Amino acid sequence: MNGKKISETSVTMAQVMLPQDANPAGNVHGGVIMKLIDTAAAVVASRHARANTVTASLDRLDFHHPVFVGDLVFLKASINMAGRTSMEIGVRVEAENFITGEVRHTSSAYLTFVALDENGRPRAVPPLVLDNDDERRRNQEALMRKKLRLEQKAKEERCQKDGICEL
Repeated sequence: MNGKKISETSVTMAQVMLPQDANPAGNVHGGVIMKLIDTAAAVVASRHARANTVTASLDRLDFHHPVFVGDLVFLKASINMAGRTSMEIGVRVEAENFITGEVRHTSSAYLTFVALDENGRPRAVPPLVLDNDDERRRNQEALMRKKLRLEQKAKEERCQKDGICEL
């Protein structure tokens, strides 16, 4: 299986936030942003795997600044790591105010996706071709996050099995 470059699968999506996207406080609902993040990440994962993919986990989602109705939201998504059947996708969300031109980094997230075969079972994904130091750094950071995820999962499984839970 031939490897793929990050540039072959990265995407930038844009969407104007409308009144139906607002929460009771008048800002864009966090769930709307979460759905857009998941969609952008799914596009990257499917382009890399050239297969159906599913969200396996969302490591972290930080909201740095609110998004307002009328903002143009940009979602910049790219693959950071490709394992045997899973991939980590990073998504950066920025909001632009049409009137002032101000661009704010509003949130970031890391998601893990799994590629599926025609029977809905995990299937192999192409390896990732890393072209520069920034891509290698992002890949190393993704591998560290994967290690931490697996350690946390093992702790949770021990807690469920033995009733001995660590915080």
